[in-house]
Amino acid sequence: QVQLVESGGGLVQPGGSLRLSCEASGSFFSVGDMAWYRQAPGKQRELVATISKGGTPNYGASVKGRFTISRDNAKNAAYLEMNGLRPEDTAAYLCNARLMDYDLQWFERWGQGTQVTVSS
Repeated sequence: QVQLVESGGGLVQPGGSLRLSCEASGSFFSVGDMAWYRQAPGKQRELVATISKGGTPNYGASVKGRFTISRDNAKNAAYLEMNGLRPEDTAAYLCNARLMDYDLQWFERWGQGTQVTVSS
């Protein structure tokens, strides 16, 4: 069974930093694009950042210049470095990935989410 496991969330003061990790585990041939989304209570799920297999990043407007997405293909992992955190960044952060199975078919997985709370 293929799973995405996130870690690194927590409580941080405004202006602080956190680093989230997401690692794919299980049986699959390859990991394609990976992404981080976030969802706050009562709000729609928001795309935070994406990264292609080749390492090309893209960011949502609200986090550009503060967050950095990266990946380690050898570990089937993606990371989100968050700096200059603001109270409005408070949300559950979810990892998303497109993976290829051994029949060379793409499929999608979501992680369970890790909570980030920015508060003094």
